Parts: sequence; C-alpha cells; structure tokens
Amino acid sequence: MSDNDEKGRAGRALDAANFFLADVRDGLGPYLAVYLLTEQHWNEARIGLVMSIATIAGIVAQTPAGALVDATRAKRLVMVIAAIMVTLASLSLPLFPGFVPVAISQGIAQAAAVVFPPAIAAVSLGIFGHAAFTRRIGRNETFNHAGNAVAAGLAGLSAYWFGPTVVFYLLGAMAIASLVSILAIPEGAIDHDLARGLDGAETQTEQPSGLAVLLTCRPLLVFAICALLFHLSNAAMLPLVGQKLALQDKNTGTSLMSACIVAAQLVMVPFAMLVGARADSWGHKRFFLAALLILPLRAALYTLSDNPFWLVGVQMLDGVGAGIFGAIFPVIVADLMRNTGRFNVAQGAVITAQSIGAALSTTLAGFVVVGAGYSAAFITLGAVAAFGAVVCFLALPETRQIADGGPRPRGKTAASASAIAAE
Repeated sequence: MSDNDEKGRAGRALDAANFFLADVRDGLGPYLAVYLLTEQHWNEARIGLVMSIATIAGIVAQTPAGALVDATRAKRLVMVIAAIMVTLASLSLPLFPGFVPVAISQGIAQAAAVVFPPAIAAVSLGIFGHAAFTRRIGRNETFNHAGNAVAAGLAGLSAYWFGPTVVFYLLGAMAIASLVSILAIPEGAIDHDLARGLDGAETQTEQPSGLAVLLTCRPLLVFAICALLFHLSNAAMLPLVGQKLALQDKNTGTSLMSACIVAAQLVMVPFAMLVGARADSWGHKRFFLAALLILPLRAALYTLSDNPFWLVGVQMLDGVGAGIFGAIFPVIVADLMRNTGRFNVAQGAVITAQSIGAALSTTLAGFVVVGAGYSAAFITLGAVAAFGAVVCFLALPETRQIADGGPRPRGKTAASASAIAAE
C-alpha cells in the first residue's frame, strides 16, 4: 500500500472515529441529569453533587492524560480502552443506581474521556504533519459536530417514543462503531515522534523538552488564561437559556433545549470547516480572537427578549464561537509546542485551565442571577469574554508565524514565542 493510500485510509478512519466518538466522549452528558431525575427520582442537590464529582475527576485527569498520550506509542489502544471504560461506566447506572456507585462510575467515565481530545489531535498530527494539521483538525471538528448533532437528534426522538433509558442503547451502539473506527486507523501511518510535536529528521537524536516548558512559554500561559476566560464566559450561557425557557413553559423547555443543542452543533460544522480551510492564510490568532468576541455579542442579545424563538436563535451563535474555538485550539497549541515533544501534555494543561473556567462559570452565573437577575448574569459573562479578548489582542502572538518559521533546535520554542510576545 502506498503512503498516499495509507493516509487516505487513515483519514477516512479518523472521520468515522470523530463522528462516533462525539457521543461516546461525553458519556451520558446532558442526559445524565434527566435520567437520574425522572427514572431514579434523585433530587437536584444529589444530581448536582454527583456531576460536580465527575467534573473534578475529569479536571484532575486532564494533564496526566496528555502526558500519557505523549509518552505512549499505543495511542489507538489507549483510545479503545478509554471508550470501553466510558461505555461500561455509563451502562452500569441502571444496575447500580446508588449515590456512591454512580459517583464512582461517572468519575471514571469523565477521567477516561479526557484522553480523546489529545489522542485524536496527536494521531492527526502524527499522520498528516504540521503542514496539513490545520485542515485536518478542521475536518475532525466537522465530523465531531455532525456526530453530536445526529446523536442529539436520535436521542431526542428515541427518548420521546421509548423513554430516557434509550440513551443507554444509543451510547452502546456508538461505542461499538467508535471502536471499529479507531482500530481501522493504520498503526504504521502514525509517526509517534511527530505526534508529540517533535519535528522531522531531527527526531532521531532529539529528546523532548523538560516539562518546565509549560511554565516558561509565555504565549502558552497567555493562551491558557484566554481559554479559561472563554469557558468561564461560555459554559453557563446555555444552562441559563435553558432555565429561562423552562420558567416560561416547563413542558416545552426540554424540547427547546434540545433544539438549542442541535442548532448550535449544526452551525459549528461550517465554521470548523472554515477554520480548517482558511486559518493558515488568515491567521490563527484572528480566529481565536473572533471566537472570544462573539461571546459578548451573544450575551447582549440574550437580554433583549425572552421570546423562546429569539433565545433559540441567539443560541445558534454558540455554534460560531464554539465551532471556531474547537478547531483552532489544538492548532495554536501545536504552533507553540512545535519541536518540544510536549504537544499533548500542553493540550492537557490548557484543557485543565479551561475546565476550571467552565466549572466556575455556572457558580458565577448562579450568584449573579440570584442577586441581580438573568440579564445581569448574561452581561457579566459577556464582560469576562471581552476581557479575554483584550488579553488575547495585547499579549498573544500570531502563532502561525511561529509555526511557519521552520524547525527550531529543541527547547527554543518558549524563548522564541516569548520574544514575539514581548514585541
């Protein structure tokens, strides 16, 4: 089989893996609360606590997961094991519905699922290299969002006819398909040195940079702060919209919430494609800045009307910001960590920062809603993103210029990036 044929086969397998993992990587996701409330008759406090425990487990596991992906040459096996763990943990819920077993199972599911983003990005880089990485990541995100939209649509329709437990069967079917897709990726097509960010022929003699590069690379720290602020702003917006919809009509609130999710996922598809097609020519920083700037606009529009159709329509802007962010995120990290061998642990570290932002977002929004109302909460969240946009504009370099500068000696990434950031 020629190199091009092998890459073509690997690309098609990656397409399928991204599509089917879209459902598996989130486990039961937003359906967990619905299942526990309606089928197990848990109260809201118990549900919130178990979901918080799962979130914390994911945050703790994120950076070690990135380090594991950097270190291992069995990346397909790691993804397969993670998919099996997420699926078994979720399918165990009907069998062990007590608080402690559910907390443990969902903690395991969240901790296992954090492997997928760095592993998929690493395999993509290891197969297609830096030159084609942006376009490949855009394609990955396109299939991921399409998979999310299809899974949400199937779950919504199936749950309407057969009840909430149907999501377990849907998850199992998607898990089997994801395992087949992952194993269809040719092992020989993956350059594992390139997959961790080491460059070209020099990788024969190079060793990865020390982990201190995560702290000495100033642009990476700036990017982590901006990612934290993005999710601190963004994570609470959809739950707030859902609450406003439910307060107006509790019977249609869930259906309208599903419509919000599906609509946003469909909007994400073309914007992920746009990033893949144009980011290398238009600039990586510009796309990230655009993702930040869409959030204050979205927040302001939410305050103009409580009409359900208006709220759902504005929520479609989530597809613009999240679609851009999801596609440009691994590209910028790859730019900054090029030739260090720490690409995936850097991804894990930045995702840890953004996960902390997301975890704090709903708390911040909740306090503001109680004290000043929904409009004040939306404006507060928008202001957080506006501050992030200022930090991005002033302190983050155009990382595409770093990436296009060619191979650098090992360990020079941080210094070069810092020098550019200081200009």
